[in-house]
Amino acid sequence: MRLKNLHLLPILACALIAGACASIGRPEGGPIDEVPPTFVNSNPAPGSTRSTTTNIAIYFDENVQLEDAFSKVVISPVQIESPQISANGRRVSIELRDSLKANTTYTIDFGDAIKDLNEGNVLDGFALDFSTGDVIDTLRISGLVLEAQTLEPAQGMLVGAYSNLADSAIHTLPPDRIARTNQRGQFTIRNLAPGQYRIYALNDLNRDWHWDRSEDVAFLDTTISPWTEPITVTDTLYSSVGEDSLITRPGIRYMPNDLLLTWFNLGYKAQYIQDYARPDRRRATITLAAPPDSTPVITMVGTHLNGTTADHWALTQRSAQGDSITLWLSDSAIVNTDSLRLALRYRKPDSLDVLQWSTDTLKFTYREPKRSKKEIEADTLPPRFDLLQITAKSGSMVDVDRPLSFAVSQPLAYLDTAAIHLHIQVDTLWQSVALPPLRPDSIDPLLLRHFDLRWEPGAKYRFTVDSAAFVSIYGEHNPPFNQDFTIKNLEDYAAITFILSGADSTAIVELLNGSGEPVRRVPAPNGRAVFQYITPGSYYARMFFDSNHDGVWTTGILDSIQPEEVAYYPKKLELKRNWEIEQPWDIYDTPLDTQKPYAILKNRPKLRRGEQAPVEEEEEEEDDFFGPANQRPGTSTNRTTAPAGFRRAN
Repeated sequence: MRLKNLHLLPILACALIAGACASIGRPEGGPIDEVPPTFVNSNPAPGSTRSTTTNIAIYFDENVQLEDAFSKVVISPVQIESPQISANGRRVSIELRDSLKANTTYTIDFGDAIKDLNEGNVLDGFALDFSTGDVIDTLRISGLVLEAQTLEPAQGMLVGAYSNLADSAIHTLPPDRIARTNQRGQFTIRNLAPGQYRIYALNDLNRDWHWDRSEDVAFLDTTISPWTEPITVTDTLYSSVGEDSLITRPGIRYMPNDLLLTWFNLGYKAQYIQDYARPDRRRATITLAAPPDSTPVITMVGTHLNGTTADHWALTQRSAQGDSITLWLSDSAIVNTDSLRLALRYRKPDSLDVLQWSTDTLKFTYREPKRSKKEIEADTLPPRFDLLQITAKSGSMVDVDRPLSFAVSQPLAYLDTAAIHLHIQVDTLWQSVALPPLRPDSIDPLLLRHFDLRWEPGAKYRFTVDSAAFVSIYGEHNPPFNQDFTIKNLEDYAAITFILSGADSTAIVELLNGSGEPVRRVPAPNGRAVFQYITPGSYYARMFFDSNHDGVWTTGILDSIQPEEVAYYPKKLELKRNWEIEQPWDIYDTPLDTQKPYAILKNRPKLRRGEQAPVEEEEEEEDDFFGPANQRPGTSTNRTTAPAGFRRAN
């Protein structure tokens, strides 16, 4: 019987082979690999001395890949010629194209660039070091970089240590040792020699290894001398039967490990004329590439007003930043001239990037709109200018703490306040309301005006302007205008008062919307920041110390002035209709790096496999940044940065 069934063996063999081919991969129900690659060996060996090779090979226990090696992998000392870095199977290869320096410790810091090929598990903080001399430097400094105004973690920012302590070093020299911040803004500068260093963070966009005025930058006020201190490390050992025991051993902690840098940008832009135009006969516009540091001087070239400044023949309207200028031409002869030449004298950079007074002559040409064939045949005149228009700056519902605001389309030569009326509806009748003095807007006084009124909550008002109440500098008058609107009820609002601890009299508090953008700003000179008449909803809060008393947050100046200090209230605020809240706020109670609520965090760290996004109202567990103290010499798979808890001095 068995011999009769021998003909079935080839069929069974084929079936087994087909089954095997169909089940390539991880067996169904097997555990997911969550372990990052493990370092095996390298050439040169970690921590080796007297190394001469510029072709470096590093081996791992599984196939690996590199993510954005050009940006994430940093090598100290700085390599002027970019190295070649690649991954093939279990090997990572680095070819240094700069000549090796004598008696120098080299560090190749991969950051979070290495991950396994299949599951993408990241080997965060891996670094290899070796020396061309007899000694390898081993000191480290660690810390955190945040954006000064928003406390966002600085991701991928260059952090450098300079042994040259001159203020000019960051402008002209590459750092001695470098690192890049990880997803959480943390950094570790490795393999430092004993000595004093100045520490800077830099967003080196052009990769020239020094700071340019347009780049983000941060600095420490003091020099740093790294050191080590002994610690006791506790390890857990497991027996073959699963029993565990604790042992202690000596270890080393590298200090300082709690440096905090807050980056800022000077907002520098090269000054030049970006655009100029004559949109109609009555206007000439000039746009500068950046707000000027001094007021430009505009003069007429040619015509009967040659050499006269703009105040003789135009009204000047400037944007809030001063980088946009509109000239409302007031001289009728100039208005009717098709071609104008204006001289703009302003400060712009020379070949050495130093601001110097310079004059550019601009030609403004106006061409009448083309008429259609029908208009030409009918001998239709070109369209005349529009009438002077009035625009209300509020809708049908007005907040009780807002003024009555309106804008006009042309600068005014005449305004009859007796022809402006405000009425309130009482039952079915409209009663007149006395208007206070009309106030020009502080930023746009030519076109925007306000009435500051004490509104009756819930009342209905009517705002009217009679025909020809306003006359522009061009003789145009307004048509009749009216607008009905209602004032919100007090019950429609919420209110919140912050009771600040740790703040001085310069504190200013901002209420932020659900996107983290400020919607209201109030000073807190006595430790109380009062926000009234707030539309109910979800909000956040931020505070800054207004050190220069200008009412707005101000950036820093490199090596001279730090940016104004910022703090976030660490939780979401739910403001409900007809509620008033008093909210205590100790600005130093929550560590700086965990203050900003996760919901409005823009630079969110990538979540590792199995990691959950923070719950907004719950405290996050502190990371263990210190890691094991018995790492293989010359390598590291942990970032020795400060624990969650960066606090400024109170």
